[in-house]
Amino acid sequence: MSSHTEYLVFRTEKKREYVRITDKIRTIVKNSGIREGMVLVSAMHITAGVYVNDNEPGLIHDIDTWLESLAPAGRDYRHHRTGEDNGDAHLKSLLIHHEVIVPVTGGDLDVGPWQEIFYAEFDGQRQKRVVVKVLGDK
Repeated sequence: MSSHTEYLVFRTEKKREYVRITDKIRTIVKNSGIREGMVLVSAMHITAGVYVNDNEPGLIHDIDTWLESLAPAGRDYRHHRTGEDNGDAHLKSLLIHHEVIVPVTGGDLDVGPWQEIFYAEFDGQRQKRVVVKVLGDK
C-alpha cells in the first residue's frame, strides 16, 4: 500500500463560509499516482469541518440556516468563560464533522453525480489547514 499526503490552507473572508474543494482533492488524488484506495480529507481545526453534499446554493443556505438554528452564534456558551467567543463554531463543527473518506477508483474520486467535497469554516478570517491523505495501490 502507498500513501501520499498534502495540505490545503484556507483563510476565509467571512467568519462562516462553505468552500467547494472537490477539484483540489481530485488533483491531489491524480498527482498521488494511487489508482485504487481512498482519500481522507480532514480539517485540522476544531472550528471547521469537511462534508460531502450537493453544490446547490439553496441547499448550502439551508445547511447554514440549520446549523445556526442548532448552535446559534452569540449565545452565552460556557466556553466563552475562557475568553473565547466561538462556542457556536465548535458545536457546528461537531454537527458537520471534521473529516470524510472518499473512495478512489481508477485514479479518480469515485463519487455520485451530485456529490461534492466542501470545507466548512465556522470561525474564519484566519489561516487554517486541511490534511489530504491518499491511501491505496498504484
